[in-house]
Amino acid sequence: MGMGKVKKGKIITFGEILLRLAPEGYYRFIQATRFGATYGGGEANVAVSLAQFGLDVAFVTKLPNHELGQAAVNKLREFGVDTSKIVRGGRRIGIYFLEKGASQRPSKVIYDRAGSAIAEAQAADFDWDRIFEGACWFHVTGITPALGDTLAGICFEALTLARAKGLTISWDLNYRKNLWSREKAGAVLGKLMPLVDLCIANEEDAADVFGIHAKNTSVSSGRISAEGYQEVAKTLKDRFGFKQVAITLRESLSANDNHWAAMLYDGEEYFLSRKYAIHIVDRVGGGDSFGAGLIYGSLMDFPPQETLEFAVAASGLKHSIEGDFNHVTVEEALKLAGGDGSGRVQR
Repeated sequence: MGMGKVKKGKIITFGEILLRLAPEGYYRFIQATRFGATYGGGEANVAVSLAQFGLDVAFVTKLPNHELGQAAVNKLREFGVDTSKIVRGGRRIGIYFLEKGASQRPSKVIYDRAGSAIAEAQAADFDWDRIFEGACWFHVTGITPALGDTLAGICFEALTLARAKGLTISWDLNYRKNLWSREKAGAVLGKLMPLVDLCIANEEDAADVFGIHAKNTSVSSGRISAEGYQEVAKTLKDRFGFKQVAITLRESLSANDNHWAAMLYDGEEYFLSRKYAIHIVDRVGGGDSFGAGLIYGSLMDFPPQETLEFAVAASGLKHSIEGDFNHVTVEEALKLAGGDGSGRVQR
């Protein structure tokens, strides 16, 4: 895999960064006597991945002007993300509680994010003309417009301007049933998707949001048909005019063990990655690290198959890392993508 030249310009991601509170290890919520605090959120996770890959990336959000808001800003800075475009104000930072699943018991998330600074943000908070100065790429997920109608409008305004300025736009569908209904998601995202170049989805998103189902697939039993998802990708492209569609294919054997692969459709050809058997330490942020890998490969001018293999390798490694952020280097992802998945000690 060659290391091409980075295209000039900054990557902008936009969304909510949350305080994550999780019981120790595999304790259930009702057993917990203490909670570990970390930070994460779809677009923030992508920004951290890209910064650690060495790219110039800024995360845009609104955070309260108190110590918890500052702690989130500091955490992003720690990994080299540009936080200069973050708006300060509002009353609170959103929180989510995570109970880690094990064996046949699934992980569980409880949100406490209503009334957060970003959820109550107004269009006037964001000067997109200034935010997009010197930018080449814009990334958002379906979580952001799910936070409210005002935010959906802000997303539309931002995507429209990004497209007018010639930025490449990537969007991860990221359907969250705890935030909005399938019907609302389909209606809102249906208006936003024609502005998007690269659509990223998981094995359930297209069915949940747009009613596009893969044949010969049962997500709950872990049976995934790559051919079925080729049809899903083509249907998505035909409906919305995407240049590329990428879909992660997670086969859940249990909460601890998954098979992990993905496919990419560029409008003409279908590319399927190798499949990894992964043993999970923390699966939150797995899809975000895949999106970051796609963005990196695209900006480095990797061919489609190499871009896909890099993204799947980087996101496969994320499942071995605690927290939302993917602390993986380009070299580590390239090594795994090149076929070294032994996990042997490096010394």
